[in-house]
Amino acid sequence: MNCFVTGATGFIGANLVHELVARGHRVRALVRKDSDLRGLAGADFERADAPLTDRAKLATAMRGCDWCFHVAASYHLWLPDYAPMYQANVEGTRAVLLAAADAGCSRIVYTSTVGCIGLPREMNGIVTPTDESAPVSEAQMSNHYKLSKWRAEVVARELAAKGLPVVIVNPSAPVGPRDVKPTPTGKVIVDFLNRAMPAYLDTGLNWVHVRDVAIGHILAAEKGRVGERYILGSAEGNWTMREAFAVLEELTGVRAPRIRIPHFVALAAAHVDETIARFTGKPPKAPLAGVRMARYKMFFNPAKAIRELGLPQTPPREALKDAVEWFRREGLARK
Repeated sequence: MNCFVTGATGFIGANLVHELVARGHRVRALVRKDSDLRGLAGADFERADAPLTDRAKLATAMRGCDWCFHVAASYHLWLPDYAPMYQANVEGTRAVLLAAADAGCSRIVYTSTVGCIGLPREMNGIVTPTDESAPVSEAQMSNHYKLSKWRAEVVARELAAKGLPVVIVNPSAPVGPRDVKPTPTGKVIVDFLNRAMPAYLDTGLNWVHVRDVAIGHILAAEKGRVGERYILGSAEGNWTMREAFAVLEELTGVRAPRIRIPHFVALAAAHVDETIARFTGKPPKAPLAGVRMARYKMFFNPAKAIRELGLPQTPPREALKDAVEWFRREGLARK
């Protein structure tokens, strides 16, 4: 297949390009002139350039493509002005999906986030992972990033209802190689390896190998039902931060932090940090949005993607191991 990929230089996008190429697909990637291409090293792809919100130019760039993967997103938990993030995530999604339809793509895969899935419930200390059917509304979108992605997903669902061949995927917390920036989840691992994390919050994530997430995108194009959402996560990956750090300690020999920060202390520190950020213009080290999200254990059930798509299930321990090896090899973390 001829494939068009936005966000190809990002963590998920770069791994998706490599997986597409490995399967013999031809890739045309939307890449800005100043983009960091380290994640795409070794991949054979054609470059394309068009503004993310210009439907006409995007359609021209996609001409001849069978599949479109819209992975690009503005991901920030703090900005001095959030308007550009809404423009990129909401209007950019509308433009890309419509352009893909204009170009005649037979499948359009939109990358959302589990932040748009209903939150897990906790009773008596037991967290029940949620799936795509969990009730959720815009009112639950607790920060600008989640709200912008929610509105983008609404656009995707509306266009699918109008006949566009859109399938939606909701990745959980991917880890693994090619996390160049790194992502917020990858930064947790980097800080752990560099002994820059003396304490932790009582939170949890659904840890999943980024390779499985990339393959999940391809499976969604091949097998996904139009208009449906699929959680791309790990059935065995619902780990608290303490559990993840215990595995990292076993893998690396680096001592895991033993001190748990009470949530109210982290919240107070984040308020101070963001107040300073308003004056300096520099991003806070601990954004309020991140601390507020950490109140919930983001545990999810990917059974639908496993059942309908055949989503691979790499053990989360292997995902962490591959991430550690990549960060160390790239010089981002101590050996």
